[in-house]
Amino acid sequence: MAANRIHNFNAGPAALPLSVLEEIQESFLNFKGSGMSITEISHRSKWFDDVINDAVTRTKRLLNLGKNFHVLFIQGGASLQFCMIPMNLLPDDRSADYVDTGTWSSKAIKEAQIQGKSVKVVASSADKNYTYIPKDIQFCDDAAYVHITSNNTIKGTQWAKFPVTNGIPLFADMSSDIMSRPFDPAPFGLIYAGAQKNIGPAGVCMVIIRDDMLRRIPENLPTMLNYTTYVSENSLYNTPPCFAIYTVQLVLKWLEDTIGGLEKMEALNQEKAGLLYEFLDSSEFYRTTAEPESRSLMNITFRLPDEDLEKRFVAKALKNELGGLKGHSSVGGCRASIYNATTLAAVKALIDFMMNFESKFD
Repeated sequence: MAANRIHNFNAGPAALPLSVLEEIQESFLNFKGSGMSITEISHRSKWFDDVINDAVTRTKRLLNLGKNFHVLFIQGGASLQFCMIPMNLLPDDRSADYVDTGTWSSKAIKEAQIQGKSVKVVASSADKNYTYIPKDIQFCDDAAYVHITSNNTIKGTQWAKFPVTNGIPLFADMSSDIMSRPFDPAPFGLIYAGAQKNIGPAGVCMVIIRDDMLRRIPENLPTMLNYTTYVSENSLYNTPPCFAIYTVQLVLKWLEDTIGGLEKMEALNQEKAGLLYEFLDSSEFYRTTAEPESRSLMNITFRLPDEDLEKRFVAKALKNELGGLKGHSSVGGCRASIYNATTLAAVKALIDFMMNFESKFD
């Protein structure tokens, strides 16, 4: 481990690959021989054109996207997409199906309803405190789109398989698991991901939109809230978050050139999560909160016998260079976010600490 660095289990902003951070450090003051920092170069320069175009190309390659998909970089995080999606893609005379699996999907539903849009919550796991992913969902034949949250950071659940929507465009908030595994992009009309969990720093949201979706967009939208603005200008209509996009580009490069693609990334993620879940399942001191079939590979949520022990656990872990293990404030408990950049060594160090902590307090 680099000097003064801890094992980072934060849910977001989250861990970045060390090699990416080192490359940023090395080029921060003089980017590509420009004599300027990446934070200083013009977004109209060839230097930045190369950055954003490479990020788009690598995204399409990693996700196996066809020419009918556009890759955009938009400020405002995934939360802005909660309102931009219905604003752009849900006509007033249509309804959209939403699946409610927790906080972020609930917020997406609310933002559509604020606009007076017709939303049908066709499935929800609220009955069991969002501890599972619904199955056998009946979607409306005339739905404009189906919206899901692919991974739920707060409750520790994830769609192991995406729902079959029978031709209805699938829209997904993939903020916390994008680039963690391969999947078939064909059913998706739109994918969006706040970068700060699995592919970069805070400040930019990656949006992937299929070409046929653009034909739905009304003409009277504000310029900066219209997807066609970003498509026509290669996300450069105004000054974008250059540094955040640059970091995303480096993470994508790391995924391709160092990891070897999404199949290998998924295998690593399965190994990391498998080790931690195996330990948790063998313990009578710790208990997981998500139902086994719905468990997330990215955010592993668990509880200890009481809240006082949980507070001690989080504090003691930090003293042992294991940070970010406190659960979300809305649910409490503990959470280990083991995104792509979290190493196998970090997970093993966490398990060793948890075994030791259990032996002292069990």
